[in-house]
Amino acid sequence: MLQQIRQRLAQHQPRQIFVQRAQAGVLVALSEGPSGPEVILTKRASRLSTHSGEIAFPGGKRDPEDKDLLHTALREAQEEVGIRPEQVDVIGPLGQVMSKHALQVTPWVGIVPHDVELIPSPDEIEAVFRVPLRFFMADQRHHTDAIDFRGKMLYVPAWEFDGHIIWGLTAYILVELLNIGCDAGILMRPRPEHNVRYR
Repeated sequence: MLQQIRQRLAQHQPRQIFVQRAQAGVLVALSEGPSGPEVILTKRASRLSTHSGEIAFPGGKRDPEDKDLLHTALREAQEEVGIRPEQVDVIGPLGQVMSKHALQVTPWVGIVPHDVELIPSPDEIEAVFRVPLRFFMADQRHHTDAIDFRGKMLYVPAWEFDGHIIWGLTAYILVELLNIGCDAGILMRPRPEHNVRYR
């Protein structure tokens, strides 16, 4: 399955949005687990000022010294969960999305060794865990969120895995990965920002 994802993303033309706002990069880190491909997710610390306690990919805001958003995603992954840049076989980006805090987020998909040591930063990350992709492909969702995004309703699946609710932007990015890379066929409306050029 990982080889198929690699091939599909190599041919994929991800959507871009044009903004003059803060940018962020996240790493969608995949590995080949004992029961198939897995994705690495984090639970953000409850004391953080934004997205506290939420399930997210390793990532964060672009620093001025970051040469690009891939550098941002790899730097943040190392800071948050201990994945070193040289351990990531980068496949490519998914479509850019806007967070609820008006951050332009670029997800980067990469493959890491299954035995990579994951060390959560206690200042930012409460937990780090893996979820098999087949769990999401079964689409036995916990519920579907109806989110008002800039005056338009957006319907996003939410899953529960080992007590963690995976929803919002993280769920949307996962659906795009699964639909493009694995032909999952999970129905979801396009995000509003893909039809608008923000200035």
